[in-house]
Amino acid sequence: MDHVLLCVLDFLILSFLCCGNSQDSVLTVSPSWLNPGASVTLSCEVKPSSAGWRFYWYKAVPDLSKDNYRYDLLPGSINGSVENSFIIHGQKQTAGFACRAKGGNPEIFTDYSEPKFVWSADPHPAASLSVSPDREQHFTSESVTLNCGGNSAEWRVKRFRENSDILTIRFLDEDDELQLPDCSSSWKLNGCSCTINSHWSFKSVYWCESESGEISNAVNISIHAKDLLLVSPVHPVTEGASVTLSCRLRGENKLSDVIFYHHDKLIQNDGRGELKISAVSQSDEGFYKCEHSGEVSPQSWMAVKAASRPGSSSFPVPLVTGSVIGFIVLILLLLVIYFQKPKCCGSEQPVGQDEDLHQVYSSLLHGDLCVYETIRGPENCGKGQLDDSEKISDKVDATSE
Repeated sequence: MDHVLLCVLDFLILSFLCCGNSQDSVLTVSPSWLNPGASVTLSCEVKPSSAGWRFYWYKAVPDLSKDNYRYDLLPGSINGSVENSFIIHGQKQTAGFACRAKGGNPEIFTDYSEPKFVWSADPHPAASLSVSPDREQHFTSESVTLNCGGNSAEWRVKRFRENSDILTIRFLDEDDELQLPDCSSSWKLNGCSCTINSHWSFKSVYWCESESGEISNAVNISIHAKDLLLVSPVHPVTEGASVTLSCRLRGENKLSDVIFYHHDKLIQNDGRGELKISAVSQSDEGFYKCEHSGEVSPQSWMAVKAASRPGSSSFPVPLVTGSVIGFIVLILLLLVIYFQKPKCCGSEQPVGQDEDLHQVYSSLLHGDLCVYETIRGPENCGKGQLDDSEKISDKVDATSE
């Protein structure tokens, strides 16, 4: 009898150890690439599915010392939520997120989900990824160099391939098509360069992560065994800038009689070898491909980003300048009033001067005098406010870190 009880107890212990925390959290992120002004939606699912869970949302911060991530609770997620989705507004840069859930009887936390990323193509000063040659499509056996730059001395490169795990590129792996010659276990700023040199076709998203927790812009890089490729910029093109697309044939540098397509629609077929857009607009964004001698290249997405507005700044310099000028004018007028006061010895003063000066001073106090004329123009006199067209507005791009 005792033997039977021990066997049952062992079975229960093993069952608890193996299956006591068998439920996993799975995160999905939408969209994968940031669009200006768009929000980011995180959705968390517990598998196997069951009810009664509270969900917690985290930002995945790179931790190079552990070759992993640390997870910081997002604002508004301290107490969790019964909803299995979470919306992030104003996200502008590439960022990683994770989730986990709490529930059951007794209550337990699931493990953190695998981090999922929302990518931005815009570089920023703290962390940026550059590609050389600066194009998205490359032939097999060609070398493509990735460089991380910014406010850090140590970097790692991350790669995401569809239907595959995220790969950390830090060590030389002879079994992988990514070869990192002359690279140590970590990158040093202004040090060695790491190079992709693949004999296999693939398409992946790459980005940099720094020891200080910064994440760079992301880029699409595709390697092709085909003989005809499209030459298009790997980074977004700014509105109003010029851009040139062309076609490459393996072993040849320049081609003529190239046909170009935008979203599968023929846009140029005049014998030239290049497609030149003198002033890029948002309507030029989209998929492009080229055709030469009956062979068609793979298509690539050309992104277009909004141009910075003149005078746009996070610090309202014109507004501050106007306030300073107004203050100086006020001081000068007060000095004029002071020195034109009648002397104590009964000196005479023109009739009506006090009244006029009082009106000037009152106008300054109530904002009725046009002391900001050099900033907003004489047409705004008497309103005491900046015209709407002169207000400074910050540019808002999408979804934060």
